[in-house]
Amino acid sequence: MGVDALIVPVILSGGAGTRLWPMSRPDTPKQMLALTGEHTMLQMTADRVRFGKRYAAPIVVASARHADAIDAQLAGIGIDNACLVLEPAARNTAPAIALAALAAGGGDAPLLVMPSDHVIADQPAFQRAVDLALPLVRDGWLVTFGIAPDAPETGYGYLHIGEQVADGAHKVARFVEKPPRAAAEAMIASGDHAWNGGIFLFRADAFLNALGEHAPDILAAATAATNGATRENRHILPDPAAFAASPSESIDYAVMEKATRVAVVPVSMGWSDVGSWDALHAISKHDDGGNALSGDVTAIDSTNCLVRTDHARIAMVGVSDLIVVANGNDILILPRGRSQEVKRIIAELDDGGG
Repeated sequence: MGVDALIVPVILSGGAGTRLWPMSRPDTPKQMLALTGEHTMLQMTADRVRFGKRYAAPIVVASARHADAIDAQLAGIGIDNACLVLEPAARNTAPAIALAALAAGGGDAPLLVMPSDHVIADQPAFQRAVDLALPLVRDGWLVTFGIAPDAPETGYGYLHIGEQVADGAHKVARFVEKPPRAAAEAMIASGDHAWNGGIFLFRADAFLNALGEHAPDILAAATAATNGATRENRHILPDPAAFAASPSESIDYAVMEKATRVAVVPVSMGWSDVGSWDALHAISKHDDGGNALSGDVTAIDSTNCLVRTDHARIAMVGVSDLIVVANGNDILILPRGRSQEVKRIIAELDDGGG
């Protein structure tokens, strides 16, 4: 890997985003939606990594059902050279990244792996973190980016930051699963933990070698699926039967928690995974009453609400701390602070209760 080697952005766009129902649906998951500005979250992610001659054309790993929409959205921001790896089935992040590493040639190209549905407000801070990670990546390390925590969140995994191994980078002492609140508060107080944001930088060959050591079944399935793939222009369609044989595992479980040369670059960059309507309210622009309103909404004597509608007119008087989301014939109403419970609604609807 040369010092001037181009970084290959790998954008993971296979998520369903069900916690943002009713706006986010299987055919239009949250990364396809413009939730925080005029561009969709996929477009903002792709736009984040096209600075001059630093980045190569992106590789997007996504469901085949979204191929046309992704092509159209990328074209909408002037990106016409992306490679789309179209998964025939969802198998979590480790197999998806394996497909991308193989699509990139499997050599020493550095891969910057990013979910397609995250917000990063401080772009310069993100680019500086990438700069700090690159020397280790060239040396074969697997690097993750630790998000500076600002609250004892129980919905995120954590990284225990260990000894310093390079300027701005530390060895990961331990990966911590989503903790109970008391444990999260203790980790925040200790000052040596970061949120696990799910953004990675490593050489393609370093990741594939680690995958072969710690999860050989995944590597074998991804390799067979790639070898049997059909290609249509810039689309790669892995062999469905071969890919279906892969275990469904996250990159953390399959590789990062088991490999020895794993580093973290802590960074404060205005990050959010927009994992709930409450999270969207927190990062949205507010009116004088603390309301985040989008669409045909009239709010009188109302405070601290999130209200979005794609068509229906919504009028509110004298209410506080509500989430109201209308999409087509579906309307979601719940108190702020309970938006993680949207999954209960999805379960009820899937069971025929809606």
